[in-house]
Amino acid sequence: MIMSRTLHILLRTSLSLGITLMLILHASGYLSLPLLNQLELFAYDARLRLTLPGGIDPRIVIVDIDEASLLREGQWPWPRQRLAQLVETLFAHYQIRLLAFDIVFAEAERNPALAALDTLALGALRDDAAFQQHWADLRLQLTGDERLAASFRDRAVVMGYYFAMPGQQGGDLRVGQLPPAAAPMTVLDHSPNPFATAAGYSANLAQLQTSATGGGFFNSTLLDPDGLFRRLPLLVGYDGQFYEHFSLAVVRTLLGQPPLEFITAAGYRDGEQRIEAVRIGAFDIPIDAQGAALAPYRGPQGSFPYISASAVLDRQADPQVLTGAIVLVGATAAGLMDLRATPVQNIYPGVEVNATLIAGILDQQIKARPAFSTGLEVALLALLGVLGSGLGWLPPLRALLATLMLAAAVIGLNLYAWQRLNLVMPLVPALALLWLLYVLHSSAGYFVQTRRERRLARLFGQYVPHELVAEMSRRPGSYALGGESRQMTVLFSDLQDFTTLSETLEPHQLTRMMQFILTPLTRIIHEQRGTVDKYIGDAIMAFWGAPLPDPDHARHAVQAALAMKIRLAELQPELLAHGWPALRIRIGINSGLMNVGNMGSEFRMAYTVLGDAVNLAARLEGAAKQYGATLVISEFTRAAVPELACRELDRARVKGRAQPVTLFEPLGPTATLSEAVRQELAEHDQALVAYRGRDWPQAETGFQQLATHHPEQPLYRLYLQRIAALRSDPPAAGWDGVFTFTEK
Repeated sequence: MIMSRTLHILLRTSLSLGITLMLILHASGYLSLPLLNQLELFAYDARLRLTLPGGIDPRIVIVDIDEASLLREGQWPWPRQRLAQLVETLFAHYQIRLLAFDIVFAEAERNPALAALDTLALGALRDDAAFQQHWADLRLQLTGDERLAASFRDRAVVMGYYFAMPGQQGGDLRVGQLPPAAAPMTVLDHSPNPFATAAGYSANLAQLQTSATGGGFFNSTLLDPDGLFRRLPLLVGYDGQFYEHFSLAVVRTLLGQPPLEFITAAGYRDGEQRIEAVRIGAFDIPIDAQGAALAPYRGPQGSFPYISASAVLDRQADPQVLTGAIVLVGATAAGLMDLRATPVQNIYPGVEVNATLIAGILDQQIKARPAFSTGLEVALLALLGVLGSGLGWLPPLRALLATLMLAAAVIGLNLYAWQRLNLVMPLVPALALLWLLYVLHSSAGYFVQTRRERRLARLFGQYVPHELVAEMSRRPGSYALGGESRQMTVLFSDLQDFTTLSETLEPHQLTRMMQFILTPLTRIIHEQRGTVDKYIGDAIMAFWGAPLPDPDHARHAVQAALAMKIRLAELQPELLAHGWPALRIRIGINSGLMNVGNMGSEFRMAYTVLGDAVNLAARLEGAAKQYGATLVISEFTRAAVPELACRELDRARVKGRAQPVTLFEPLGPTATLSEAVRQELAEHDQALVAYRGRDWPQAETGFQQLATHHPEQPLYRLYLQRIAALRSDPPAAGWDGVFTFTEK
């Protein structure tokens, strides 16, 4: 016993250390557990949604190319003249601070009228000085790209474009002109480069980009495995230069284009200098190992003011909203496909994602994942592993409370770092470690404490339902393995003419058929809290009231018998489909005082029942054949099920028993009987009274009428045979109407 306990402790300790080591390896990055990664994303989203600041940030306004604008101004793209009017209206009329286009203008505008004038000016009217003068003036007015570029000059305008990454379709594109680079890639000669490198780009027309103040890319390939946008790359490398994200370009333009600085810290694994943040002026932007910043969402769509582009063009927008604002021009119309899936909303405008990052940079509210977080997580997991290993020495309730307290402390510290320090610390590995250690120790305790149940399962598992075994484990004083006397009910069942039928089947067919029949019948017995004593060939012996007391033992036994009768009838088509013969069952049930317990010899013991009441049940099963009945119960069982309608079969003395007993055939709940069956039972009772009163004519008439109307019932023909025999050989005086069986 001591050795077993020592091995158990060593095994549990080894498992605890193994679980802790596995999670430490995951936290260190040497072992990836996809489930924990996905749960960590879920935990990140939960913390984000829990702490959303909400409200509307008035500093950044989104001029929206929405469905209403498309309906009023026509389908996209709009004429560049119209866009130039939009720019001039925003700056001249509304006095905005900065304008950024979350749109790329990669192609020159095509104007048929301008093409016709060019043909005339270069052809038939080439020598017409007056036309040439007017043509020069008209061309400037009709060239939309030049007009739009002119509207940018001397104004803070940022253009958007996108990069194509290696492996993407169209990755070798070189369209338009890139804006000036943010920094050369050589600035990172002494630190690993965390930023992705692009293979191509689709940028704006040269004349537009040259007239603008700056530009930034607005696409991101940093989708998390679940397809959500949680972070945005700050920089992308191309052709030896770093180019900035759209949001970063807006902030740098606001600050007068300060140079980029890179803040480094020692990495956890090998001590290399890892870039942790990008600094512009007085603003630090934390980035992760892939050079991305976490988007600090404020809430669902509408965290910034939206104004329809058509309202701006018509000068119907509120000046108080636009004056001095940072304006982003973007599209939310579904057909323009600038929509994203984010942790706060499944369909979220891409322009608002960029606005979120701009606001986060200005507010210094972008959360960081510093290099030391890995080391801190490893230390926390090691500490929790030590503390969690001690849970096995506590009682179950205390172990649960201790686990919950540790989990609450971990969550509390994590939320403090999230909310107060703006740090994103891993949460799931620590909680997973606590949960796994608790499950390990509670499971070990469960197996130790349920040794009694396993022992009971070995003793009773084959013939007692698992539910009763579990109940016996919870109530150890309610049963006894030694012999005792109890009021119980016993059932015997047998398949009619099975011996003859079995001679026609091959051994393997017989085995399959027995399993096919006995399995569902046994299941019914278990469902009614019965205990299967044994199988005797095709016969089943079962009892109710032990090993656990059952005050409704008789009712449960009869309900099981009725269900067995119905189930066997349902199986007949399947029997025939297998090529097996149709089968009928006979069941006998009796209730009374019985001896129950482990009985047998030194060589073999069995939990069974003995006594006169058991023998009577076996005789009733055999007697059922005489009456053509499926189910026969004694008067003692009948008294326990008054709600059932029963046909009285006989008063009889079974072989080996001097005292007569009244036999009944249960038909089902009285309330469900049809009027015809009620009438049949009443007529049967009258004929039976006449029979026992030696009124042979009336008895014969009654049973004859019953046999005529119910030819399928052999009981009535049996009584007609008895009446004929008693008429020819009248019984002695004092005859009590009891039939004596001479066979078992």
